[in-house]
Amino acid sequence: MAKLSVEDLNPKGQRVLVRVDFNVPLDAEGKVTDDTRIKAALPTLKYLLERGARVIVCSHLGRPKGKREPSMSLRPVVRVFSELLRRPVAFAEDCIGEGVQKMVAAMKDGDCLVLENLRFYAQEEANDGEFAKKLASLADVYVNDAFGTAHRAHASTEGVTRYVKQAAAGFLMQKELKFLGDELANPPHPFVAILGGAKVSDKILVIQSLLEKADALMIGGAMAYTFLKGQGVDVGSSLVEADRVEITRQLMKDAAAKGKKILLPVDHVIAKRVETDKLDKKGRKMVEFQDVKNTAGTAVEAGFCGVDIGPGTVKAFSDAIGGSKTVLWNGPMGIFENKQFAKGTFEVARAVAQSGARSIIGGGDSVKAIHASGLADKITFLSTGGGASLEFLEGKTLPGVAALTNK
Repeated sequence: MAKLSVEDLNPKGQRVLVRVDFNVPLDAEGKVTDDTRIKAALPTLKYLLERGARVIVCSHLGRPKGKREPSMSLRPVVRVFSELLRRPVAFAEDCIGEGVQKMVAAMKDGDCLVLENLRFYAQEEANDGEFAKKLASLADVYVNDAFGTAHRAHASTEGVTRYVKQAAAGFLMQKELKFLGDELANPPHPFVAILGGAKVSDKILVIQSLLEKADALMIGGAMAYTFLKGQGVDVGSSLVEADRVEITRQLMKDAAAKGKKILLPVDHVIAKRVETDKLDKKGRKMVEFQDVKNTAGTAVEAGFCGVDIGPGTVKAFSDAIGGSKTVLWNGPMGIFENKQFAKGTFEVARAVAQSGARSIIGGGDSVKAIHASGLADKITFLSTGGGASLEFLEGKTLPGVAALTNK
């Protein structure tokens, strides 16, 4: 790696500010419902603590919009973190200020302190220099292990690096860059990519980038209906981005010109989408799906929308995955959160797990889906980054990585 690694530091007796991604889901009672991101940060934090560093951990949680929001405090996360770390962890009620300075000054070698939610200050997302300087004043050196936020130039990911002696990558950051960068730069072929999720607009640059490297692309999820519409297929009431139909046609032509395949669904699970009078937590009308059935072919009849890929598509995708040596997957195949419509995603997960290929899964929903399928341990690498994964796959420079000290 061209950047300084945590292993290049001499951490004993040093105050080390570690930016992690503890942006984990909490239930209504404030309990952590998925500790994947906390576990992912442990190797770096344990490494530093075992070598006598004074570790100051910082993260954001949710979107408090620059205000102190009690429901987005990191306090419940610290409890889970302390249990997983198997050692006591102190918690600061703020992330800058005199109180925090005093707590840091009292730390001994091997101590760990977690700061309160960085985004309680609007200056964090604004990458404010003064705020970054105050964060940096807590530490001698800085380690970024939050790949999931590396695509954002925030005070704790980019600004802080200007005011510390050294800024290094943690183990998770290195792993993400290795698998999403080095491994996919020259992958064993056949290399297939599976893309799903709601919007084509989120994935256009990724598709263009992958058409240079992958042998075949499989398109599922709601974004498939914009592609099918571009191919003149009736898609009923399925979600379509009308302003992206033309570009999907161009992508299909580009793929053909390069001798690459883009596989689209050949059948679907469809349903009627009905708004109810019930409201969700955000006050929006809840939706029910009625008259669920499989299509006989590619078209979706009027009044119905696609909610999952059908059995014919599962077979076609599974066959392509089965003959591959490298698989990249980003985005579910349907509304997998609803058990009725999870089969396509889970079957594709099974095909990936059984393929024996090097498998890399990126994006929050895809990782959630693979955990829900019970096959996560059969995957080579699960990325913790959503937007960061996509931007990195597009070939963009991530500000949080670029800002680290060169070796």
